Amino acid sequence: MAAPLKVSFEHFLEKFPEIALPVTLTAESHHHFDKYNDPLHLLMIEQFIVPYEEDDPDDMTEYMACFRLSDPGDFHAVVYWRAALLNYQYVLATYSRNGTLIDSRVIAGTFSDGQKLTQSVATINEDLGIYVVTGQADANRIMDYAASTSTSYRLELKEDGTIENV
Repeated sequence: MAAPLKVSFEHFLEKFPEIALPVTLTAESHHHFDKYNDPLHLLMIEQFIVPYEEDDPDDMTEYMACFRLSDPGDFHAVVYWRAALLNYQYVLATYSRNGTLIDSRVIAGTFSDGQKLTQSVATINEDLGIYVVTGQADANRIMDYAASTSTSYRLELKEDGTIENV
């Protein structure tokens, strides 16, 4: 019996170009990444993303490499976009040097439950602080968005690769 095919972690990382900070992720940012980045191979997704997902992806879920933070410390940090039905998310994932997941967190995206539309925008600064602003609107009346309903919070990428609320 043949051994299952494997992809090297270094090859996975190569799909994520390094990016200069600060960077802001909006609902439309994935269009830029799709235009310039090579697609993630299915083996990469199955080996380095899916095992760490909270929910099993369905056949329609798509993943796209966005970018990698340049030398954040003794770990690697990448952002990928996950597109599922009515749920589009930018995920920040940190990995040890050998490719084991340290931490991951949804930092931006768009989600709808059919009643409410929730959108989050994130900015990652040079100090690896992540600022997230989230707003909601009626899914059927998006033009009725009220700024007073938005919330914001700050995350920080720590020296050990964990992502913490600040």
